[in-house]
Amino acid sequence: MTALASRHYYETQVPLSEDPLLIAARLADAGLYESYVVYENGGSWAYAGGVRAEVTLDRDGARLSQEGLPAAVLPWSDQPLELVSELLAQVEVPYWRAYGWAAFELSYAKEGARNHLGEQRLLHLVVPRVEVRFGEGHALLRAADQAALDTLVNAVIDDTGSNGERQPRPLDVYATDGTGYRAAVRHAVDDINAGELHKVILSRVVEVPGDTDLTATYVAGRRGNNPARSFMLNLGGTEAIGFSPEIVVQVAEDGRVVSQPLAGTRALTEDVLVNESLRADLFGSPKEVYEHAISVKTGADELLDVCVEGSVEIPEFMAVRERGSVQHLASRVAGKLAPGRHAWDAFGAVFPAVTASGVPKAAAYDSIRRYEPETRGLYSGAVLTVDHSGAMDAALVLRSAYRRGGRTWLRAGAGIVGHSTPEREFEETCEKLDSVARFLVPADTGARR
Repeated sequence: MTALASRHYYETQVPLSEDPLLIAARLADAGLYESYVVYENGGSWAYAGGVRAEVTLDRDGARLSQEGLPAAVLPWSDQPLELVSELLAQVEVPYWRAYGWAAFELSYAKEGARNHLGEQRLLHLVVPRVEVRFGEGHALLRAADQAALDTLVNAVIDDTGSNGERQPRPLDVYATDGTGYRAAVRHAVDDINAGELHKVILSRVVEVPGDTDLTATYVAGRRGNNPARSFMLNLGGTEAIGFSPEIVVQVAEDGRVVSQPLAGTRALTEDVLVNESLRADLFGSPKEVYEHAISVKTGADELLDVCVEGSVEIPEFMAVRERGSVQHLASRVAGKLAPGRHAWDAFGAVFPAVTASGVPKAAAYDSIRRYEPETRGLYSGAVLTVDHSGAMDAALVLRSAYRRGGRTWLRAGAGIVGHSTPEREFEETCEKLDSVARFLVPADTGARR
């Protein structure tokens, strides 16, 4: 009993007068912990720093490490997400919340197949040493010990080290080479018209030259975007910031499940009249409407297997959502988890998002592996939180910047159907890339980091 009690978080609340975005960014940039996640859900931020418990998944199996206890290892099985769920149930931190990410390639292995997996990590979750959950005018602070809590309080309330926000240096993504991408689109259209599949999302990579300040880019980009979720993270050598236009899945404690397909895109400009014209064109485009409709149908079909019969519905269909530099056709699919099902069943049913893979998914995976220049990793995977209560919130990783091993890059895709043209799909990737490319802030080489 004493050992378990010692695993409780020390907690306190502090009043806030500063923008939570700036506080969360400052905590990430302060170097308190090498590993951290910042996650924004509907305008509410959280910061998670350090590691008390950690769950990872790769082609060999799943592993749980936690303070003061021997590691638990489960070998690979035909239900890898069940391994993750089983290990999280062994976390001995009361009232935990885990933060982390899942790679797109996890989708290749959800039924246990490993023939398309490399050595990369497929999933990485941490239960943090310290956590800040920002509320209206206050913040809840949690820490593994009193000393860590005191340090965290000081970091939250002390803004004397804050620097002024620096100006971005936009990257012209329209000037980047699209020759290979246009060729890939042509091949995919041929495959679709030959009956191999209905839709595939093909992406392209744009390298970011020089050294980029990802924290400053996150702040600038969040000011200029209106995302469904946003995030910043550094876990296991993977760094990323992003402004997610949609969720993969949201699961409430009572078992209510929601996914949010976005498909069909036009640019979003500073001219209201131009935007209205583009929106009318979006609704009037057979290609865009078809792409959206088959995405919604697939999203609804995926929930049927894990939800109570008759509970799956589409409470919102073909609304328009403005997300940064683009506007999308958007729908919501919802249902109620069947008895005996849990959040990881819902995640497995819909992951990866149909709007980032294709229809049918298995054929889309083949096309992605055939025509894209490199593995996706975090791109079009998920950044997520999962609670001891069974609640989960998973954001689709799009409109993001990535850094690993000194390399920084952007990535964006477009939905390819039989009516697609290479030039328009290239243009669509540029429109999406601009959600981040306009806000890239060069590193301040003179500042002490």
